[in-house]
Amino acid sequence: MHSPLEIARNYVEIGIHKSNLSAFKMVILGIFAGIFIGFAGIASTAASSTIPVLSVAKLVGACVFPAGMAMVLIAGSELFTGNTLIIISVLEKKVTVRRMLKNWFFVFLGNFIGAVFVAACVVYGGTPELFEGQLARSIVAAGASRCNLTFMEGFIRGILCNILVCIAVWMAFASKNVPGKLITSFWPIMVFVMCGFEHSVADMYFGTAALLTSVQYGIEAEGLNLINFLLGNLLPVTLGNIVGGAGIVGFGYWLIYLHRTPYAQTSVEAEQEEIEIAEEY
Repeated sequence: MHSPLEIARNYVEIGIHKSNLSAFKMVILGIFAGIFIGFAGIASTAASSTIPVLSVAKLVGACVFPAGMAMVLIAGSELFTGNTLIIISVLEKKVTVRRMLKNWFFVFLGNFIGAVFVAACVVYGGTPELFEGQLARSIVAAGASRCNLTFMEGFIRGILCNILVCIAVWMAFASKNVPGKLITSFWPIMVFVMCGFEHSVADMYFGTAALLTSVQYGIEAEGLNLINFLLGNLLPVTLGNIVGGAGIVGFGYWLIYLHRTPYAQTSVEAEQEEIEIAEEY
């Protein structure tokens, strides 16, 4: 397995690669990630929609949702929340801020397209009719609860969510095989869903699916409207995701493992330095 120091160094190159993709590839790979997260969204809602004990329903949905991150990591795609770690490459002066922002913009756009696509297919394909319409009510409730958050609540939950998402990505990079990546990434994703933290790409699906289901099936919910979805949920959650991913995990791990740390070392020297750094801080 890779040590945290090795992960930090490897991610510098990963960030360079991500930033050098064409806008077209960023969007297409972003669409795939949006689709994967959308699939996880509907699966987690379906799994929990008929469980009467709310805490158990939440746990079951939380255990299903990591399938989305598994597809993102293994199948190959670009997820905005994970890409906030490109800040590491920027801090190492290997990627410009402009290239990082370009990646974030086009990947975010692709994620949105993919999530909306899944939401539309789910609703107009009749999936909400499962369980005698209980799934439709659950879809609307999931979206409405997100639209009724205050700006600060969405922002803070976005921070907490992307700390865990980026830790999931970080831990997946520690493993050198597929089973290891799946196992290590599962737990942080399960925790963020269980705790009700907010993921911007997941909310692209949940908000859109709720709005479409509300119209298609005539299910009304207080606060569920396009303005609340875009400005009351997606905006603060996205800002929070940036702070959690880039400002806390990305900057924090860069400061500990890469700042003033030479690259030309043997693996033994690198391990020793990692121990010394940990002791110092």
